[in-house]
Amino acid sequence: MRSISDIPRMLDDFGAYLMLERGLSQNTRECYRSDVNKLLSYLSDTSTTIRDTTLEDLQGFAADLFDIGVASSSQARIISGVKSFFRFLTLEGYIEHNPSLLLESPHLGRKLPEVLSIEEIDRMIAAIDMSTAEGQRNRAIMETLYGCGLRVSELINLELSKVFFDEQYVLVRGKGNKERIVPISPAAADEIKEYLPQRAMLNIKAGEDHILFLNRRGHRLTRVMIFYIIKNLAAAADIRKEISPHTLRHSFATHLLEGGANLRAIQQMLGHESIATTEIYIHIDRSRLRQEILRYHPRNSK
Repeated sequence: MRSISDIPRMLDDFGAYLMLERGLSQNTRECYRSDVNKLLSYLSDTSTTIRDTTLEDLQGFAADLFDIGVASSSQARIISGVKSFFRFLTLEGYIEHNPSLLLESPHLGRKLPEVLSIEEIDRMIAAIDMSTAEGQRNRAIMETLYGCGLRVSELINLELSKVFFDEQYVLVRGKGNKERIVPISPAAADEIKEYLPQRAMLNIKAGEDHILFLNRRGHRLTRVMIFYIIKNLAAAADIRKEISPHTLRHSFATHLLEGGANLRAIQQMLGHESIATTEIYIHIDRSRLRQEILRYHPRNSK
């Protein structure tokens, strides 16, 4: 049995396992490491070693998370990180038995994401100030986010060489470093083409020349920058909903479903591993249908 006295090295090995075996992103790996450190701190306070940890110890840790008011979604993520950690310890021979096998995550109620109407998206695009240096770039960003249903991380890392205008698709690198083909709308393709001459005039920094969307200093954009672009456009268009860049991805999927697209096709375009993740859009569609029935059916009119 391997020694567990060198905790920092074991955590480094855990990070390597998450990257090489699970294909998780750096952000997710860092979150899992932080979650494991929370557990190690709890075990230290109760004078429990990793090797002696039982299911009851882990349930006590989970109960502590609840008692201090950690949100259910965060509890679920922390428990997922802990379970991955003990799975790693078992596979690598640090411990003989996995005490987390029966550890349950908190039940998460399904919250329907906010969705924009086509008219609201058109208003946001119309609100872009085209007199600014970033105007055309922001139009291209809006059309690409909504027209391709990309995650923010996929947008900011989208490579110029992965946009195929003639074939009308983009090659996107998503979660787990997996690539997928997503059709690109003519509107998005046209806006990107209009942006390219402006991009060519930038002083592009070394190592960033392959990235499509850049800031005025020639660096790739950050998630926070995209967030503020979307929030400011929503405010300019007088949209009062609580939205983020991810709202455009939700809207993309919902509008496809409303237009009759197959759920499997939507799953592939969004890059969802499981169809269960995509099925939330069925709930959105049914919710809207129910609202329409309540509003217009003669038995409900007063």
